[in-house]
Amino acid sequence: MRVVLLGGTRFVGITILDQLLAFGHEVMVVHRGEHEIVDLPGTRHLHTARRDLPAHAREIAAFRPDAAIDTCAMTVADARSALEALPRQIQLVLLSSMDVYRAFGSLWTRAETDAVPLSELSPLRDRPLPDPGFQLPGWDFSWSQYDKIPVEREYMAREAIVLRLPVVFGEHDYLVREEFVLRRLRSGRKRIPVGAANLLFTRGYVGDVALAARLAIGSPRPGQIYNVGEARTASIGFWMRQIAAAAGAEIELVRVPDESLPPDLRLSGTFSQHLLVDSHLAREELGVLEFDPDEALRRSVRWHLLHPPAETSQDFTADDAAFRV
Repeated sequence: MRVVLLGGTRFVGITILDQLLAFGHEVMVVHRGEHEIVDLPGTRHLHTARRDLPAHAREIAAFRPDAAIDTCAMTVADARSALEALPRQIQLVLLSSMDVYRAFGSLWTRAETDAVPLSELSPLRDRPLPDPGFQLPGWDFSWSQYDKIPVEREYMAREAIVLRLPVVFGEHDYLVREEFVLRRLRSGRKRIPVGAANLLFTRGYVGDVALAARLAIGSPRPGQIYNVGEARTASIGFWMRQIAAAAGAEIELVRVPDESLPPDLRLSGTFSQHLLVDSHLAREELGVLEFDPDEALRRSVRWHLLHPPAETSQDFTADDAAFRV
């Protein structure tokens, strides 16, 4: 198949590209050119800003695509620009997020509104997400513009398959999901302050996400929504211990009051609303088979130990203060 890949040069996108090429697909990678990849056989490049995509509609059509995967539609404007540029009657796949669910908003307000696991039919948010107070690296949209719910609606009007992603971890993760443990291990700290650390927050290995995207372009069921994620989920506290074990270390999780937790450890607090997501439909209908979860975490941790972030704090005064409470 000929596939247009919107994004495809970082983390999830580059892993999807690897999957597509490994299975013989020809790919046009559409990106800004800021994170260039080595030219690979079977790939073409289209360098453009998202807002300028409609001006390249003829060039995209000349590629004669069978499908398109959008990895990075963050706003309604993003979705509309892409849909205006992409030919009709091709299979569309949108990467969305489980933050569309009401339970995600409830997590941050410390309310409990939904039974888990969440299915594709679980209630969606009816209000914006709280501003996280930081800008995602490499993205130029404002948080007030971000919302996957209207993005999904735009794509669903064209019978796209929507993949709702969990917390994605793995090699090349620029958000470094395991860093809240790894940065402490690098500094030789084995005692980590935590709250109840009871939160169930579904995760997903990047390789599994890429597999789901590749399988979705060949699905005979357009217009479907699928949750994508691990089959079994460890609590935040157990996951922290798993990260340490994958790094060849042991840690002691020391219970402290939630209000004294350092900012990067707040998800180890006490939560009543969980974000446990049921992804059995993607397994049954798309045929997504989960990579060995223990090996996936080992690979991810090994990669991030070899490639630490360029900037990572070595200040642990907040940890020490929490221990004294």
